[in-house]
Amino acid sequence: MAMLLRRVWETMSSRTCSTGDSSARPSCTTESSSLGAFDQIPWDVLIQIVKLIGPKEAAKLCVVSRSWRALVSDNRLWIFFLQHQQEPWDSIFFGETTLGSGYPYQTLVTGLSFMHIYGQRAQVPGSVIIDGEYFEISCQFLFFIAVRWEFGNIESPMYSRLRHFFATIYSRMQVKPSTQPIVVSIPICHYDDTENAKASRRQLKDCFQQVLFDLNVPAVCAINQATLALYAAKRTSGIVVNIGFQVTSVVPILHGKVMRKVGVEVMGLGALKLTGYLRLLMQQNNINFGSLYTVRTLKELADPSFGNMELQKLCYVAADYKAELSKDTQASLEIAGEGWFTLSKERFQTGEILFQPRMADVRTMGLDQAVALCMDHCHYAELSGDDAWFKTVILTGGSACLPGLAERLEKELRGLLPSSISNGIRVIPPPYGADTAWFGAKLVGNLSTFPGAWCATKKQFRRKSRFNIMWRSSLPYLEDDAH
Repeated sequence: MAMLLRRVWETMSSRTCSTGDSSARPSCTTESSSLGAFDQIPWDVLIQIVKLIGPKEAAKLCVVSRSWRALVSDNRLWIFFLQHQQEPWDSIFFGETTLGSGYPYQTLVTGLSFMHIYGQRAQVPGSVIIDGEYFEISCQFLFFIAVRWEFGNIESPMYSRLRHFFATIYSRMQVKPSTQPIVVSIPICHYDDTENAKASRRQLKDCFQQVLFDLNVPAVCAINQATLALYAAKRTSGIVVNIGFQVTSVVPILHGKVMRKVGVEVMGLGALKLTGYLRLLMQQNNINFGSLYTVRTLKELADPSFGNMELQKLCYVAADYKAELSKDTQASLEIAGEGWFTLSKERFQTGEILFQPRMADVRTMGLDQAVALCMDHCHYAELSGDDAWFKTVILTGGSACLPGLAERLEKELRGLLPSSISNGIRVIPPPYGADTAWFGAKLVGNLSTFPGAWCATKKQFRRKSRFNIMWRSSLPYLEDDAH
């Protein structure tokens, strides 16, 4: 250790001398302790030395002396180490200070030891993440597996379908269920606050857990997709607009809990209808295509020749639909194996049905109307001391990535709502594109306290099941709608 420190110090000394900086060099020592030969080295230079040594060797310095312990436990050093991981530092900070204690949240800012957090994160057992929008294997401190799935409506027998589904995932990924906890996103469904809807949500969540525990998964963390999207945006309160496969849901969430009593607004229009409408427009304009998959690809297609992701999308949402009709919007892009496709007004007419559903013969309110209605309900419910919590709108879902959607929705909301509600409204595009909910799950699975309070074990699940059977009728609060 001493040899390594001296070598690094020699490197740092030559750098310092070459700058010609002979200003005051404050000592980092205290009257009661000493760093030995390093006593005369300025504190900031010592920090640079320890950075070069790396986190493992830096942690070992804690046992050398009290002074070294004080130096290497400096939060700035461990923030530096955490910043060099794949996960953005602002997400790490949000997760550890806001989500670290589990639900209900207890924001912790002072007194945190990021050295301890770094060490705990390095020991997290790893997580399998299963979300309906993503397929990838990635690594940070942990081992992640995620899969893309189109679950659709859950039909009877639910247990057998789910068991086959999860067993197939584990088999194809060649991962033993017993090796890591799992973070699974639960679809937004059964939107009402009725007793029947509550029972359906409990049944769905219990069935997920039952299947996974029967497969010997050690711990299960089941969170709904809207809440995960909110976490990805580094928030615990707001309105999440989830453009799903068949429907679009507008979900108010306060302190991580879905406010179903306020009302979850649902539009009978989702990604499938958007794709179908683009297909209709292409047919009307004699644009030939191979399959519905080709149309979907065109809707989401990106041209790698562009550097800006906003410019890569072929389809987009117009800021002013009528004005856009008079513009030349023709663009051509190539799909591998399919050839070139040229679209014009179809590019923005596709996303326009989110605001004018009747263009696609869909009898439902527009997206702006649904969000405005949700905000209006939140305002009059007076659930918080101020209205700031519901004025941030987070978009999520693949079709929510259409360029211009966030700006158009914000514009329409300001026109629909009175100034007392509309002031301060902000609509945020999907922070991680179509993978936003998956990144929210990754943030949870990366916490230094994971699995901890976030997961249920088989023992806890069995105990809760027995308890619920006995007391379900008299304890309606047992439903865990926060996750």
